[in-house]
Amino acid sequence: MSSVRLLDVTGRRRSPAAMSGHNAGRAPRNKGMVYPANPPTVDEIVAVMRKIPSDRHGPRLQALIVVLWRGGLRIQEALSLLESDLDPRRGAILVRTGKGNKRREVGMDSWAWSDHLAPWLACRAELPIGALFCVIDGPTRGRPWSATAARGELRRYALAAGVRRRFAPYQLRHAHAVELAREGVPLPVIQRQLGHSYVSTTSVYLQGIDVEEIIGTIRSRWRSTPEVGVVTAALLWESSSQLLGRPGSWRSFIVSAIWSLASSRDHGEADVSQGVVRRGPSELMN
Repeated sequence: MSSVRLLDVTGRRRSPAAMSGHNAGRAPRNKGMVYPANPPTVDEIVAVMRKIPSDRHGPRLQALIVVLWRGGLRIQEALSLLESDLDPRRGAILVRTGKGNKRREVGMDSWAWSDHLAPWLACRAELPIGALFCVIDGPTRGRPWSATAARGELRRYALAAGVRRRFAPYQLRHAHAVELAREGVPLPVIQRQLGHSYVSTTSVYLQGIDVEEIIGTIRSRWRSTPEVGVVTAALLWESSSQLLGRPGSWRSFIVSAIWSLASSRDHGEADVSQGVVRRGPSELMN
């Protein structure tokens, strides 16, 4: 009986690391280590995708990258997808068992569907019915692809592309959140897309925004003249005095504050720095 337990479903000897209790009493190698939000750029992700070969294994890895990057899924959510969970007409992906067994639907852009997910779906139709991302060769073909194997493929092609940063599935998810924020998508929408229960968790993902981008954004804000600033302060002081003199006048105070701020913006001078034109992934791939 002991010899049977040491063999996997293909009849090969199992690694001791795969046996239960192998790491009992050992601290994880990454215990205490903190990985800051450092998502890869669009150029780096496209460079990795270009290094992926065009054989039968290539479309599977490219499809996984776009699901993680352009859909914002977790690695286990992506590997648990079925073919029936995709809705190309609506551009939606159904996540049946997300974190905390939560069910949600996410969106994905047409470039990811047509250019990278569709080729893998054509190859997937020749394999047994099952998970969307499955094993291609061997006796276990059609069964779910393991997260360990997927992470190894990402690291290998990131090294081949010369990406000098951590290139993990969660980094692609971070990149998705940062790009949505740059495009002006509201924070609650990003929260629903990522499947977070709290907005505070989503804000951690946005720490990957570059410092130069923050400086450029603040530098291009509307600037008020000193005269307008004095008028604004006087209006706010008058509104607060009315508020203290007449209880229940919160509405007039808020209206006065909004009007004064709008006036300062209308009369302010624009200080717009030279913008940087960002190219999308479809343009970089061509």
